[in-house]
Amino acid sequence: MKPLSVFLMFFLMLISCKEQPKAHKDQEEASKTMSQTAESRYPDALQKVFEAHGGISAWRGKKSLVYDMPKANGKETHTTNLYSRKDRIDAVNFSMGFDGEKVWLLDENGSYDGDPVFYHNLMFYFYAMPFILADKGIVYSETEDLVFQGKHYPGVRIRYEVGVGTSYKDEYFIHYDPETYQMTWLGYTVTYRSGEKSDNVKWIRYNDWMEVAGVILPRSITWHAYEGRDIKEAKSTVPFENVVLSETAKPDAFFAKPETAKVVVGKTQ
Repeated sequence: MKPLSVFLMFFLMLISCKEQPKAHKDQEEASKTMSQTAESRYPDALQKVFEAHGGISAWRGKKSLVYDMPKANGKETHTTNLYSRKDRIDAVNFSMGFDGEKVWLLDENGSYDGDPVFYHNLMFYFYAMPFILADKGIVYSETEDLVFQGKHYPGVRIRYEVGVGTSYKDEYFIHYDPETYQMTWLGYTVTYRSGEKSDNVKWIRYNDWMEVAGVILPRSITWHAYEGRDIKEAKSTVPFENVVLSETAKPDAFFAKPETAKVVVGKTQ
């Protein structure tokens, strides 16, 4: 009986080893199908833009983003967990963050005079273009080409479903190079303080890119003067330095409100 028992154990182990690769393959196929289904909701042009910047799969494999923004009085370090969207900004004289439920501000000297609810993730949204436009709750539609210095830049209009985000009435217009499909222009409206839909579209040029961990992200972005969709001279450029895109998320404690910080609510007009 003993040899028979050993034979049965060996036989069962052999079957198990043969089944595992098949199960693993089935899981991979299911994951691939789910990914393809999710990406099918994006317009073809936007999918090509994602690919031109490293691919949406590469972006989704990252868990945290950190970068420095040089300022006249010192740098700001912005940190964001990409899935939870918890964030934190550390500057010379203040810190602010979002712990997943509330926005907080640590400003013992009263040096920060802005609106933390508006600002805490503002630059992240600009910096994480075009991948931020793959978020849930977005409605895509067509828009006319943007023309700058005689060149046509096709685009996609982005709106948010009701109740998504702090300012769901905001609109975005992403315009890309028709030859490379790299993002070139971002138009956006701001409705945060008024709560009313705006027709004033501001324009940012994206033409300074770098590769970070297999993903193409901005080295700098430039705001331009404008009259409607007539883009004029450059006004101001914001550079980004020491960019780190990681597959590891920051611990929740990093974003927690410091004991002496204050919870803040948005300002109104």
